[in-house]
Amino acid sequence: MIALDQVLVVDVESTCWEASPPPGEVSEIIEIGICPVEVASGRRGDRRSILVRPSRSSVSRFCTGLTTLTADQVAGGISFAEACALLRREYRSDNRVWASYGDYDRKMFERQCADFGVRYPFGPRHVNVKTLFALSRALPREVGMAEAVRLTGREVDGTHHRGHDDAFNIAGLLAGLLRR
Repeated sequence: MIALDQVLVVDVESTCWEASPPPGEVSEIIEIGICPVEVASGRRGDRRSILVRPSRSSVSRFCTGLTTLTADQVAGGISFAEACALLRREYRSDNRVWASYGDYDRKMFERQCADFGVRYPFGPRHVNVKTLFALSRALPREVGMAEAVRLTGREVDGTHHRGHDDAFNIAGLLAGLLRR
């Protein structure tokens, strides 16, 4: 049975390049940001950054410019399999609703789990906050996370394109939607 007391808000950062990836490299998760939201109160929990060591790509100068993450930082991270096990163990992620801003994060986890033969760390219930936000405000289109935060009259908290800060901001958007 899926627990409905919290929603785990997740935001991933992945290796990226200004153009196509170098030959033999593929985009992979290098940071998992997580911020739980208590459903009853709408209170955001602590934000956390889980650095993931890439095994099929490198952190480009472009990626560091976007995320602030360096190759040395993520080299000290844990493996993707360890990160998925940590989510299950410490957050009960396989027994909770989880949310992200758009489908990118969900698709990255699905693809990387399949590629590595790693057990998917989440349960079957995913909430797309990007779509939910646009629908709740009757917007003509979905908007980016930073724009959504601005539409609520707030500023982005922390560094945009860092997983833990983005998860915290998305959790704030979701908490606002839950309180409505």
